[in-house]
Amino acid sequence: MIVVLARYRYRIEPTAVQRGMLARTFGCARVVFNDAIRCRDEAQAAGEKISPAEVQRRVITAAKTTEQRAWLSEVASVALVQSVQDSHRAYRNFFDSLSGKRRGGKMGRPRFKSSKDHRQSFRLTRNGFRLRPSGRLYLAKIGDVAVCWSRDLPCEPSSVTIIREPDGRYYASFVVEIEPTPLPLIERESGIDLGITRLATIACTSGTRREVANPNHLARGQRKLTRAQRALARKAKGSRNRAKARRVVAVQHGKIARARRDFHHKQALSLVRDNQAVHLEALNISGMVRNRRLARAIHDAGWGQFVQLLKQKAERYGRTVHTVSRWLPSSKTCAACGHRVESMPLNIRQWTCPGCLTAHDRDHNAARNILAAGRAERLNACGAQVRPPCGAAQGVEPGSTRDTPQPCGNPRP
Repeated sequence: MIVVLARYRYRIEPTAVQRGMLARTFGCARVVFNDAIRCRDEAQAAGEKISPAEVQRRVITAAKTTEQRAWLSEVASVALVQSVQDSHRAYRNFFDSLSGKRRGGKMGRPRFKSSKDHRQSFRLTRNGFRLRPSGRLYLAKIGDVAVCWSRDLPCEPSSVTIIREPDGRYYASFVVEIEPTPLPLIERESGIDLGITRLATIACTSGTRREVANPNHLARGQRKLTRAQRALARKAKGSRNRAKARRVVAVQHGKIARARRDFHHKQALSLVRDNQAVHLEALNISGMVRNRRLARAIHDAGWGQFVQLLKQKAERYGRTVHTVSRWLPSSKTCAACGHRVESMPLNIRQWTCPGCLTAHDRDHNAARNILAAGRAERLNACGAQVRPPCGAAQGVEPGSTRDTPQPCGNPRP
């Protein structure tokens, strides 16, 4: 049975005493993570091969018996063990990236966590938490914490991650296993061109056109954010007033991030429900944000988050998200006749094809080309023989004796 891992995130309201214990657990998990990295680095420098079990024994079991790390016994050992597992996973991803086993961008060497990071977290497995019948969440050595249940959990969670955001809010993120619920099959497919002025321009196989406006969440809140950042810059470093001003900035950033994430969730779900397959262009977002004139607008649009949510929802509901090559000249190729112009600067939003004199909207024309390229890659021969018979490519008329397929002159060995 195929299952899909999903996260359900809820806000929690710990008491003052519980917030103190959470802060202590955050700190202990961070120290254990750093000790695990330091232990592996020292073993590598000494030419010693060390197993993950030995690393865990040194940084947790043996460390609790020392005077410098005796306070590790004050928090749940489950959080410490999971922190060590995180360090092992970071090293495994790093070495797999070096060897080419791990796909995607190159992973850097694991780094130490800092106490100055305003986003802290730790993870607990099933033996470290329980869901009470009263609706509260029991955390080991912390107690029952009030949870703001915005929706029901579909099943029993396998783990929970407690997160403290920079704005001071606490969240519980549960990992659950759910079965995919495929939606009914439909004949509609769409090609999407992501942009800045419009978040997405959608071309459908039915010939319809749809545009998703870009709400510009960061630009809308930029005035309040600028004032808060100026007030933060005037505060003395290390002062309490600076800590208060920093939280004001974090609260404003949190509002912008939550509004953007909510908008992306709704638009991605709408696309998955209305289309059997969605075709996108594989954009090099990390390279595009190097343009200092467009970096803020690209980050504000949140293309990466939108595409990630689209793929997750497609996997859950039995849909397909297909990406075409980033080198596809979708903007400067006419979707009507296939004529390709030499160049297409970004300031040109409307253009006329010199071959067929068709007037194009730049984004819609690109969406049509992405749709055509994606369908051509998906609806291929699926392994069948696609080589035309000898003579067929030369325009032999049907019915003649030469119309019968003949063996090629140079068959493959």
